[in-house]
Amino acid sequence: MPTHAELRNAFKALPVADTPDAWRVRVHRALSWLGRADAETDDADARFVFLWISLNAAYAREIGLGEGERARLREFLGRLVALDAGGRIHQALFVQFSGPIRTLIDNKYVYQPYWTAQQNWDRNESWREGFEASRKVALRALMDKDTVRVLSIVFDRLYVLRNQLVHGGATWNGAVNRQQVRDGVAFLGTLLPLLLELMIAHPGEDHGEILYPVVA
Repeated sequence: MPTHAELRNAFKALPVADTPDAWRVRVHRALSWLGRADAETDDADARFVFLWISLNAAYAREIGLGEGERARLREFLGRLVALDAGGRIHQALFVQFSGPIRTLIDNKYVYQPYWTAQQNWDRNESWREGFEASRKVALRALMDKDTVRVLSIVFDRLYVLRNQLVHGGATWNGAVNRQQVRDGVAFLGTLLPLLLELMIAHPGEDHGEILYPVVA
């Protein structure tokens, strides 16, 4: 896995004239937040949030009509997996993180319909059927080594964790969510440098216009 320093040096080595301004700002921002996340060694909640900001900086752009943020993230992940000729993302998923991925898939507390049912006082546990179906799809994707689908499912789960932390739906350093926070940090901390490495290796790839461009 490339370090933040290695990524930063590779980025700075690229000729400015050969790379689009929007692309440079996007990668620069993502690297800055990755560096901040790496400096957070004792606070898993903070590290997760900083890693997610870095991810957001890497993929975010103006959302088109009928397009959601999660759809944009899935598109971004699919684009980078297609560029990953060496299969390093695939290797990380199916060798290093097969255990944490299964834990996240089996965790109802990072499955949004579970929380929707709680808010609606649904005591019939109607969410459970969808949860079991989602688990089967995810496990099938793991067995089939379908990298993009597994990434999409894992990030759907992590997005719920992100919402819990960012929107104040969890206690800082709370005991009840330690496992998913630890798994999320380990997963993002490995995957994000690989994604940024691919972006730096393919500076001509169009990731769209950045949000909040630099204004002179």
